[in-house]
Amino acid sequence: MAIDESKYTTSTQLLLNVLSLLTLAPLAPFVNRFLPPIVAGGFHIDLAVSFLISLLVVYTLRWVFRPLIIPAFLLVCSILLINKYRDDYTFTNVLNDYKGMVQGNWGTKDSKQLDILSLYPRRVESYRDKTVRGIREKVNYQDSVVRNFSVKHSLAYYDEYFYKFGKITRFLSLFRYINGNFKYVLDSRRDEYFATPQETILNGLGGDCDDHSILMTSCLQSIGARCRIVLIKGHAYPELYCGDKEDFEIMKQAIITLFPKPVIKELYYHELKGEYWINLDYTARHPGGPYMNDKVYGLIEL
Repeated sequence: MAIDESKYTTSTQLLLNVLSLLTLAPLAPFVNRFLPPIVAGGFHIDLAVSFLISLLVVYTLRWVFRPLIIPAFLLVCSILLINKYRDDYTFTNVLNDYKGMVQGNWGTKDSKQLDILSLYPRRVESYRDKTVRGIREKVNYQDSVVRNFSVKHSLAYYDEYFYKFGKITRFLSLFRYINGNFKYVLDSRRDEYFATPQETILNGLGGDCDDHSILMTSCLQSIGARCRIVLIKGHAYPELYCGDKEDFEIMKQAIITLFPKPVIKELYYHELKGEYWINLDYTARHPGGPYMNDKVYGLIEL
C-alpha cells in the first residue's frame, strides 16, 4: 500500500523529487548496458527505454516507501564512486552514454563513399595484380601468435559495454589497441615487402599501410570478424563488415559511444546491395574515419 504523503512538508517533497531525478539520471544508462540495441525508424531508443524502466523502478520505490529514495540515491552514487577506482562503469560513462545517444541520433552524418566499389564492383574483383596476390598470401588468422595477441587486446577496452554491444566491443577494442600502437615504417625503395601479421606483432607493430592492413584483418578475423582490404591510389586500408542497415546502425552507435573524443561528426563507409563496410584505416582516429581518396583499383576479399 502506498504511504500517506500528507505528512511531508513542501520542502521535504521537493528534496525527495530532486533525489529521485538524481537517482534516475545515472541509473538509466547503467540499465541500458544490459539491454540490446533498439533501433526504430532510424533512431536509437534503447536508452529512452532504459530511462522509462528506471523511472518505473524509482517511482515505484517512492510510491511504496518514499524515504527509501535517499539510501537508493546514496547507493547509486557509492557504486559509481567505487567503480571509478576499479576502472569500471562510472560518472564519465554516464555522461558519455547520454552524449552518445544524442550524437548517434542527431549529431553524426552517414557518408557513403561513392567510388568504383559502388559503381562497378566487378572491375575490382580480379586477383591477377601482383599487389593483390602478395597481400592476400600474407593474411593469416589461424596462427597461434595472431590469435593470442588478438584475444588479449580485444579485452583491453570497453568490457563494461559487452552486455550492450557484444562482439562489437571486442572488435573495437582490438582496433583501438592496434591503431594506438602502430608506427609507420617505409619499405625499401626498391621492393615492396608484405609482412605477415606474426612479423608485425613481433617487431613491435611497425610497418607500412599494407602491413597494417594485413595485421588488422588477420587479427580481427581470428576473433570472428569479417574483413577485406581495399587498395587505392598510393594506399591500402582494411574494412570491417558491419552487416545490413540495422547492423550498421548498431555499429555506428557503438563507435560514437566508445570513441567520444573528438566528437564524431561523420562516419564514412561503403555500401553495396545492403552490405555495409566501415573504414579501419590507421590514418583515422576512430573507425569510420575519412577515406584518403576514392581511386580504388583493387579489392581483396578474405
